[in-house]
Amino acid sequence: QVQLAESGGRVVHTGDSLKLTCLASGPTFRTLAMGWFRQAPGTEREFVAGIGFTTDAFTSERTHYADSVKGRFIISRDNAENTVFLHMHTLSPDDTAVYYCAANRLGSGSEDNQWDYWGRGTQVTVSS
Repeated sequence: QVQLAESGGRVVHTGDSLKLTCLASGPTFRTLAMGWFRQAPGTEREFVAGIGFTTDAFTSERTHYADSVKGRFIISRDNAENTVFLHMHTLSPDDTAVYYCAANRLGSGSEDNQWDYWGRGTQVTVSS
């Protein structure tokens, strides 16, 4: 089965940028849609970004973003390294949350995918 491990979360300041990394185990990375979710204390888990499963062409990957991060965050993947990234820019305290990596077999990366695999999360804290 798929195992996911997030890294890169830390304390940053308002306006900073940060890159999160998710490493997936196994040989089936190309067949996985990948996504990022986040959850702040006392809130429900929120979809952040997703990217569809891919063929050999990078342009076959479809991306989706929550309105709250559109234009500030970018999701990308490196199939050779079984890795997905979340590039975050212009961070604000509202972005403070535990960020989770997720995966879905042959999915488009949209929020409505059946997200079957989850990482343990990485904490991002944005100070004022």
